[in-house]
Amino acid sequence: MPYVVDFVNVSTVGLESSPVAEALAGLRANEARYFRNKYDHVFTVSPASEAPEALDWVSRILKDERDIVIGSRPLEATAFEVDGIRMAYVFYESGLSINAMYSIEDGQKRAVGFKLAEGMEVPEELASRFKFARQKSKLAGVIRGSFFVIKGEY
Repeated sequence: MPYVVDFVNVSTVGLESSPVAEALAGLRANEARYFRNKYDHVFTVSPASEAPEALDWVSRILKDERDIVIGSRPLEATAFEVDGIRMAYVFYESGLSINAMYSIEDGQKRAVGFKLAEGMEVPEELASRFKFARQKSKLAGVIRGSFFVIKGEY
């Protein structure tokens, strides 16, 4: 069942099994606030089992572009289009959030972003490949993030 993410009253609904559920909920709320403020888009997520297209799309890009397979269990996912950009998010039990941003128009921005909820370790499958920068968020505490540019067609 889809869940509208509230960035005013942050909730761990759907993320309870994560050892960093509160920080992951803050990270999810941070994304919801961004999309509401920038695009007036309501950020809605579904259990990963109910959003296989989003999960498969992100997983395929990771595998094809960088031979990455995420070991953590996906908890929630979403996919939507806003301002000519196809977006997908997957939130994992470990506290990892992955988003794919794919501009529909050729020659525009296309990238995969990784964000780590406060309190989680860098996943083994990403540790040797990416450096993570820190940023502060009122909703999520300290977020560590990294990204790579998508080169293929998806």
